[in-house]
Amino acid sequence: LEEAAFQLQQIFRIDISIALNILGIESMRAGHSRIAYTCFKLAADRGYSKAQFNVGLCYEHGRGTEKDLEKAAFYYYHAASSCHPMAQYCYARYLLCHRPESEWDRHQKAVTFLEQAAMAGITEAQAYLGVFYMKGLQPKEKRGLKYLLLAAKNGDAQSRYHVGVCYEKGLGVQQDLAEAMRHYRQSAAAGNRNSRERLR
Repeated sequence: LEEAAFQLQQIFRIDISIALNILGIESMRAGHSRIAYTCFKLAADRGYSKAQFNVGLCYEHGRGTEKDLEKAAFYYYHAASSCHPMAQYCYARYLLCHRPESEWDRHQKAVTFLEQAAMAGITEAQAYLGVFYMKGLQPKEKRGLKYLLLAAKNGDAQSRYHVGVCYEKGLGVQQDLAEAMRHYRQSAAAGNRNSRERLR
């Protein structure tokens, strides 16, 4: 009986969190960002990862509350720890952009979260990792190209441009100017100016 009661409490808690998060989304769409933030925060404090991510967005962009990147990172971290892919990307980006002087394990944690987000299909994480591995202190060109190709296949024109550069210069792949041209054309067709310049 105690186990059944506990299970019911868990279901009720999750259902309330889902409802609050949906109410927050609808409030944000209606332009009521303060109400949205309050709903997200209530659900986030109950441990609901989607709401934790939304609270992170509110703090990062100053919607419904004051802008505070450290609080945004706090909520992104909690959502990321619950395997929320976009939160993994946002938290990793925070660690790499706002704490560049930090210790090595923090850097490794950021890369781990980025890789998890990239493998979950987050195009931004794929693109970020591709450039990160290409431009690091010790470039890992093949690994970088792998992530750039994933992002390019997901429609990211800038990553498609970078793939073209890899083929043009032989970075992580055998040099192939025809393949470089193909990637530049696809990227240019999607509106990328760098690719147009490169094609010329």
